[in-house]
Amino acid sequence: MLSSLTPLSQGQLNLLETCPRKFQHIYLEQLGTPVSPEQQERLAWGSRFHLLMQQRELGLPIESLVEEDAQLQHWVTALVNTATDVLTPVPQTFRESEHCRTLNFRGYLLTVIYDLLIEDETNAQILDWKTYPLPKKKTWLTKDWQTRLYLYVLAETSDYTPEQISMTYWFVKSQPQPQSIKFTYSNAQHEKTGQELTRLLNKLDRWMEDYCEKGILFPQVSQEKGYCNECNFAIRCERTSEGVMSERSNLLPSLAEIQEVSI
Repeated sequence: MLSSLTPLSQGQLNLLETCPRKFQHIYLEQLGTPVSPEQQERLAWGSRFHLLMQQRELGLPIESLVEEDAQLQHWVTALVNTATDVLTPVPQTFRESEHCRTLNFRGYLLTVIYDLLIEDETNAQILDWKTYPLPKKKTWLTKDWQTRLYLYVLAETSDYTPEQISMTYWFVKSQPQPQSIKFTYSNAQHEKTGQELTRLLNKLDRWMEDYCEKGILFPQVSQEKGYCNECNFAIRCERTSEGVMSERSNLLPSLAEIQEVSI
């Protein structure tokens, strides 16, 4: 059950905004969804890649970790050769891999983990490694809570103004080489994100009160959006046909939702 000063990550905010009922199933009822072998492999590969980038940033040797995985070695080398401006340490800068920050916001601890944070006297850069190709639409990333929350928390927990902060996603497996998307920040964006956070967490407070005191379930996403078609809770939410319900009825949920691994 959620309580005061409950940590909330960008993944939880995305889920809360996309489908409150699914948030209820996973975080209040402690249900989860089955993970396919392919998903397990992608998660494991991403975890290994992040670990290698962290060790490289710490100045530790990584050769022994990649020599038996040609694909991993290829993409690490490709990223290092492409992102030389941010992966080459510069004097008089602060750099930290897997940098964690929290912000107390309306009784919740908003938690972020930056794959790499680089700071100097005038600017701060957030770097995030994505182990999949560049998405077709930048607008998807603009609306994602990772982008909004990561920039917001850094502005709130540092002396940098929003205009001095940026966030860059590096898409490791893009062809023919890794590609990046950079987001600059502004005071107007910062104020808007604060308003959006306040609005969303006010809803969470209200939903939690109704759920705990009256047994009222969290709202469901509109079926017209099409999210239910691929959701493993479609049966539980009575959002699927009888044939599909029969086919899925033998699937047991795992104990916890699998999220992006932090090192």
